Parts: sequence; C-alpha cells; structure tokens
Amino acid sequence: MKAITVAALAALATLAAAAPLTEDQYQFLFSRFVDQYEKNYEVSEFFHRYNVFKYNLNFVLAHNAKGDASYTVAMNQFGDLTSKEFADKFLKLQPAQDQFDAPVVDFNNSFGVQADSIDWRAKGAVTPVKNQGQCGSCWAFSATGALEGANFIKSGKLVGLSEQQLVDCSGGYGNHGCNGGLMESAFKWVIANGGICAESAYAYTARDGTCKTGCQKVATASSYARVSATESALKTAVANGPVAVAIEADQMGFQFYSGGVFDGACGTRLNHGVLAVGYGNDSGKDYWLVKNSWGTSWGEQGYIRMVMGKNQCGIANMASTVKA
Repeated sequence: MKAITVAALAALATLAAAAPLTEDQYQFLFSRFVDQYEKNYEVSEFFHRYNVFKYNLNFVLAHNAKGDASYTVAMNQFGDLTSKEFADKFLKLQPAQDQFDAPVVDFNNSFGVQADSIDWRAKGAVTPVKNQGQCGSCWAFSATGALEGANFIKSGKLVGLSEQQLVDCSGGYGNHGCNGGLMESAFKWVIANGGICAESAYAYTARDGTCKTGCQKVATASSYARVSATESALKTAVANGPVAVAIEADQMGFQFYSGGVFDGACGTRLNHGVLAVGYGNDSGKDYWLVKNSWGTSWGEQGYIRMVMGKNQCGIANMASTVKA
C-alpha cells in the first residue's frame, strides 16, 4: 500500500516544483491517504484534516524538489497532523524527572577503542521494528531495545521484551504509561522487579492497563548508567551494544523522514526515546543508525540515519546503557 502513495507523489513532484498542485490532485492524494491509513473523521474535522494534509504535502514536495538535501521525506501515517499535534500525541519523553543515582560513565576512558563502524542488527542483537501506536510510550520501546541487546550480548539469545509491562507496571518509578516516561526509570523498575517478561507473554495494547503478574521473567538488568554527554563517548558505548538515547523529534523533517542521512534542523529539547544500534559512513557523511518505534512504513523500514558530528537533535545529551 505504501508504494501506491509514494508512486503518486513521485509522479507529481516534478509538476509541483513548477506550479502548485490543482485541487483535484490534492483531493486525489488525500483520498488515497485516507484509504491507505484507514482514517475516519467526524464531518466537523474533515476539512481541517484535509488542509493539514495539503500543508504537509506541500512541505514534502518542496523539500524533495530541492534536490540538494542529504535526506528525503515522504507522506506517511502522520500526514494529517500538525507538528504540534504530532508532538503532543507521540513525543512523551519526560526528562524533567531526571533524578537518579546512576553513575555517569565516560566510555572513552572505560571501554577503549571505537570500531570504525558497527550495526548491531547484523550481529543479531536487535528485534524487528515495533510500533507504539496511539500511545506516548516511546520511552518503553527505547528501554526494551537496550535490554534486548544487553541480554543478547550476555546470553546469545534474542528475545522481544514487553513494553506493555513497563507501561502498566513502572508507574511507581516515575513513569506515566502512555503519557510518557523515561528509559532510566524503566531500567530501575526492571532491576527492582527482578526482571521483565517476554512481549509474547505480556502483549502490547497501545493503551494504559492494570499491572499483571505471573508471567515468566525472561531477561534481567543488573545495572544501568548514563553515558557522558559527548558523541565520542556515545560512539564507544554503541560499539559495545545498543544504547537508549533521547532526541528532539518534533520537526517536520523528522516527522516525514523517508531516507538518507538526516541533517535537518532540530534542537535539543529532548522529547522522544529511540535506540542507537550502530553507526557508519555514507559517501563521506558519518551517521548514527537509530531504531524508531513508529512501524516499518516510516523512514528506512523503521530506522533513521542521523548525521554524526554535530550532536544532531541532542542525541548525545541523555544516552543510557544497561547491563544484563
């Protein structure tokens, strides 16, 4: 289904560069968007969503028509949301709760030489891309990603862990379920709980629920640490395993990112939890390889490559590692 809309956009991109789309063309693409993503609107909001879609579509077409950017954007499931609505709904990290006794580790001094490039997916330490849905639980997906990697490195077994258990059960450690939380709070709960259950045993529902007990704990955490806030330290940390990181993700370039090395405008007001699973170089441009939790229809099959060397979107400011 995604290819239909992408193809339609591509066919109109050249035309849009020379002149605005006609109302018929906007309506055609909006109808495809509504069908593809199974959108349902009240009559009172239909035209508002249509106008938001038009605004976002113009941004997508104008960006790609420039031809000189290192990344591309595309219409996706967020096409009927303004930037503010998008941030309010999906970007729920709560770094204001940042009161922990975990050590800040300078990985440059503690862990030695950095690898030239690494991709923990190729090493088997990363589960398939997941989708947080209509729930501000990015922090839980970032936390489970780091825990999944740590337990794989220790045991050689990759097991998908339960974000829903973190959403339902870690409220006593400062998290607020679908209304936000923090990865380090999740790690602290896992340690206190003596482990975490498998995703298959405690399934994700994308909504707040009552904490359930009785499922078998299949992964553990013994400690966690904050990485000192430099990209050099983060690079060494990622060389040793997937790392939970926080970024600012409320810019349109991030909302509609579809491929390439993202070096678009963004700040350091951290509001989204993701997982750094590697780094590399593309045509002379160093990048971070980052796993998101918005499904595989977003970005590069659910991933984004973010430019390295300028602390893009604050990626080095609040990174955390965990040990199994």
